[in-house]
Amino acid sequence: MKTKRKIEPYLYLLPALVILLLFRFIPILMSFVISFFDFGVTDIGKFLGFAHYSRLFGDQEFWQSMMNTLWLVLIALPASIILPLIFAQLLNQIKWLKGFFRTIYFMPFVTSLVAVSIVWKIIYSEQAGLANMFLQWLGLEPQLWLAEPRGIFTLFFQSLGVQIPGWMGGPSLALFSIIIMTVWKGLGYNTIIYLAGLQNISKAYYEAADIDGAGKIRQFFNITVPLISPTTFYVLLMTTIVSFQTFAQIYMMTDKGGPLGTTKLIVYYIYEKGFDKLDMGYASAAAIILFIVILGLTLLQRRLESKVNY
Repeated sequence: MKTKRKIEPYLYLLPALVILLLFRFIPILMSFVISFFDFGVTDIGKFLGFAHYSRLFGDQEFWQSMMNTLWLVLIALPASIILPLIFAQLLNQIKWLKGFFRTIYFMPFVTSLVAVSIVWKIIYSEQAGLANMFLQWLGLEPQLWLAEPRGIFTLFFQSLGVQIPGWMGGPSLALFSIIIMTVWKGLGYNTIIYLAGLQNISKAYYEAADIDGAGKIRQFFNITVPLISPTTFYVLLMTTIVSFQTFAQIYMMTDKGGPLGTTKLIVYYIYEKGFDKLDMGYASAAAIILFIVILGLTLLQRRLESKVNY
């Protein structure tokens, strides 16, 4: 009887473990093995050792795609934490139609990413897009958006008549446009997660703070932010992973990571090397590097979370 009780939980977990094994762990292991070979589409060539990895570290296109991805993460990450928290705080104050507004916020997340990418590509259209129409309404010059390779900081300072070095230019306007769309797409999901976290905070804390004379802003930073930190770390972790895996937006909204490769992210780079150039071994090596980066950041964030919670 005791043995049955010990085995029974694992039987419930078995289907999920089989799926993870077949579609996660085995492909990762196969990619690692393939990265050491001159691997084609149908056959395995000769063993190359670490040649693909050496070639990667000398590939400027690889480093450009990594830098583009890093820009996306650095901008999307804080925006994907601050904005959802603000919206969740506002939603939490609503007494009527809370379910309706929750649904409205969540709709972009459940909408097909391909459909959303097409709609945003139309919004960024140079001729009749809503983005340029809005700029013209404000009295500003229309922008090239997805076709502009210059950095957003370069464009900003040029509008002020100031020239800055190229390395300070920041992400291209094309990449920044995609970042805006990416943050908007995940806004609803993160908002609902934060809303659930806010509703788990006991009202007794706020009542005690009111008695002590603490204002709303002080309550937010001294009560809400610390007590919602586990939710923040979850959003931080998931947003980091999803940002590094961004692909569909680039494929649908840009011309092969253009202009001038400024929107080519690391996953699109892997796709291009593996399925356009048919260099599976090289693409697998790049995928393993990406796996190591995401794993390292995940472990680092988990370590920071344990220290903060402690």
